[in-house]
Amino acid sequence: MKARLIGIGNSRGFRIPRLLIEQCGLDKTVELRVENNRLVISSARRARHGWDDAFRVASASLDDELLLEKAASNEFDRKEWQW
Repeated sequence: MKARLIGIGNSRGFRIPRLLIEQCGLDKTVELRVENNRLVISSARRARHGWDDAFRVASASLDDELLLEKAASNEFDRKEWQW
């Protein structure tokens, strides 16, 4: 399928046919990126999409030791930082 680019202010755009929108499951907001000199349009993911699952998996591993407790102090910690 070909589409003609039309002028929109200082930009250019084109209309996406409804059939393609439905087939791709696009909503009002999309993500645009360039891959191998091609424009890729995909559904926009929600902010923090997948974090719930990632936290569930991490908590199930029971490997939740604090990493900062083992970090060595530096000059800023010794001279500048006040508790």
